[in-house]
Amino acid sequence: MLHIAIVEDDPSYARQLQDYLGRYSRESGEPIEVAVYTDGDEIVEGYRAQFDLILLDVEMPFLDGMTAAEEIRRRDSEVVIIFITNMAQYAIKGYAVDALDYVLKPVSYFAFTQRLERAVARMKRRERKYLVIPVKGGSQKVDVSLLYYVESQGHTLLYHTAAGVYSSTGTMKEVEARLEGLHFFRGNNGYLINLEHVDGVQDGSALVHGEQLQLSRPRRAAFMEALTNYLGEVVK
Repeated sequence: MLHIAIVEDDPSYARQLQDYLGRYSRESGEPIEVAVYTDGDEIVEGYRAQFDLILLDVEMPFLDGMTAAEEIRRRDSEVVIIFITNMAQYAIKGYAVDALDYVLKPVSYFAFTQRLERAVARMKRRERKYLVIPVKGGSQKVDVSLLYYVESQGHTLLYHTAAGVYSSTGTMKEVEARLEGLHFFRGNNGYLINLEHVDGVQDGSALVHGEQLQLSRPRRAAFMEALTNYLGEVVK
C-alpha cells in the first residue's frame, strides 16, 4: 500500500487530487491510503517519516511548501515530493530539496498520472522494505534496514531503530511473522534481532550497535548458524 499525503490549502484542489488518486488506484490496482493537510505547518508538526509520497502545494498562508519540504527533508531523506504550483519558476527551486517533479495548476488527470507513475517507479526501484507500526496517536513507518532489533516487555514492543526507540503494542509472534524472510532471528523470548546489525557474538550475547543482547542457551546454536548463513562466512 502507498501512503500519500496531500498538502493543499484550497479545498477544491485537495478534493480533485483525492479523486485523481482514487481513480488511479482503481485503474492500477495499487492500494493507496491518503492523508490531507491544509497547510505546511500541519504536516511538519510531528512528522515521523510515515509517507511514501507527498503532494505539496507551494503557496500556503502559514508555512509555504518549500519551507515545509526543507523541514521534511531534515527528517526523511526517502519520501518522494511532488510540488503542486501555478507558477513554474517556484518548481525550479524544488531541486534543492530533491523534489521528484512538479505539476502545474490547473491539474489534468493525464499530467498527474504521468508524475504519479514516475514516483511509483522511483519507490519500487529503491526496493526498500518498510514496517508500519501502530504508535500512540497514529502510526510510524520504519525502514526495516534501519531497525536494529525488537524488544518485548510484557504487552509492549520496543522497536530500536537508527532514529530512536518506538513503543507499540502487539506480540513478538506477530512481528516475527511480518518480518519473516528479512534476516531477523529470535535471540531469546525477549529479542528479535536484525542480523544485518550484529557486530559479533561475545559471552553468549549478540553485539548490536554497542548493546549486548543475551542469547538464550537453547537458541544460541541456531542463532549462530543463521548469522553464519547471513554473513556467508564462519563467525567465531
